[in-house]
Amino acid sequence: MTALVWFRNDLRISDHPALAHAAAQHGAIVPVFVLDETDPWPIGAASKWWLHHSLSALSESLGGIVLRRGDPRQIIPQLAKELGAEAIYWNRSYEPHAVARDTEIKSALSEAGLGARSFKANVLHEPWEVETGSGGPFKVYTPFWKAARQRPVEAPLGAPEIHLGPIDGLGEALSDWQLLPDKPNWAAGWETHWQPGEAGAQARLAAFLEEGLKGYGDLRDRPDLPNVSRLSPHLHFGEISPRQVWAQTNMASSLNSALEKDAFKFLSEVGWREFSNHLLFHFPTLPDKNWRPTFDAYPWQESPDRLSAWQSGQTGYPIVDAGLRELWNTGTMHNRVRMVAASFLIKHLQIHWQHGETWFWDTLLDADLANNSAGWQWVAGSGADASPYFRIFNPMTQGRKFDPDGAYVRRWCPELADLPDEYVHAPFEAPAETLARHGVVLGETYPKPIVDHASARAAALKGYEAVKAAANP
Repeated sequence: MTALVWFRNDLRISDHPALAHAAAQHGAIVPVFVLDETDPWPIGAASKWWLHHSLSALSESLGGIVLRRGDPRQIIPQLAKELGAEAIYWNRSYEPHAVARDTEIKSALSEAGLGARSFKANVLHEPWEVETGSGGPFKVYTPFWKAARQRPVEAPLGAPEIHLGPIDGLGEALSDWQLLPDKPNWAAGWETHWQPGEAGAQARLAAFLEEGLKGYGDLRDRPDLPNVSRLSPHLHFGEISPRQVWAQTNMASSLNSALEKDAFKFLSEVGWREFSNHLLFHFPTLPDKNWRPTFDAYPWQESPDRLSAWQSGQTGYPIVDAGLRELWNTGTMHNRVRMVAASFLIKHLQIHWQHGETWFWDTLLDADLANNSAGWQWVAGSGADASPYFRIFNPMTQGRKFDPDGAYVRRWCPELADLPDEYVHAPFEAPAETLARHGVVLGETYPKPIVDHASARAAALKGYEAVKAAANP
């Protein structure tokens, strides 16, 4: 009476439908995690760090887990045969590769006479459950989320009682996967910023609801303030479920009516995550192609030097540089700054959004295929419900508005720390004597702007004329 439970992006025990159903129906559970080496979007370097620690935490909670790497199409049926398992359970994923892979595996298991069941666990609603009036997928966020909010959300499941089957000798050692960086250890200190694992996820949500939810609606755009949840990597790896976030946030709001507005705004961000999964499921080329084909006509520029300057936070625009440096040093970047940094790459430098998508995929701890591709296409103007192509963020204005005292820039660009507030977001506008007095030498201690804002904006708008022409031939 053994069941195999295949863990994927659901590295938790509570509100884990596959695990709960398996535990209720079978006497012994064998948990397995497969590092899928056939995925066209293999896990990035930063995410590997998180995965190592998350798997370690999950293994401790379960009492052990079988680790294998390779092709799940071969590994899952083979392992089920080795164990004499009666059934295999997993929670659904919605990435194109996962959908095709899981369909193939379920068919193979069925042909072998084995039961295979999959469950909804990592979204509030299945991508096919929320439909337009005509029965198709939504392409605009606001009506999507309005329709989604009208659907009931199931209560989270508790953690089941698990009886672990024999697993010794069935898998590999986590250390053999070499997920942690070495020589150099560029993730040194990350453990002070993050606590991967289910316990860390629950602690993070509790702290946010207690300390960060109040004022979230107005303050979430301030990178210098702590009014953000920092739950995205926990959600991506499934250490906490959207249903748990939904239930606990609504509970906090019900106990304190003053939090209602902020809770509504926070849950609408969970809604954007839902919308991104909805888009990726229905439009599986989202990570690889312009959602709006007319953007194929945009005259992108190839500039390795400028791309490198952007990646390393050396553009000469402080809010952009602070964001890229925060990313490199912590594995995350504040969401408002993500939009500004992405806009700068796409519109100031006219570098294809896929270069930014790839960089974020490798350096973000919360690198999520749906969110990442939808976000980059939103900024570019090429995606569903996208930001207008002519919306070009002014990095100086954005910095002054959302980092008014320059605290965020001063933290991540310490060479500018002594500049007066009026110049910290635009040191190139400061008088020479002011720069000298505060130890700033443009081109030496801090880079000169790699492009002129006004000229870059004009060039971007000119480039978009080709897109308009393609849309109206």
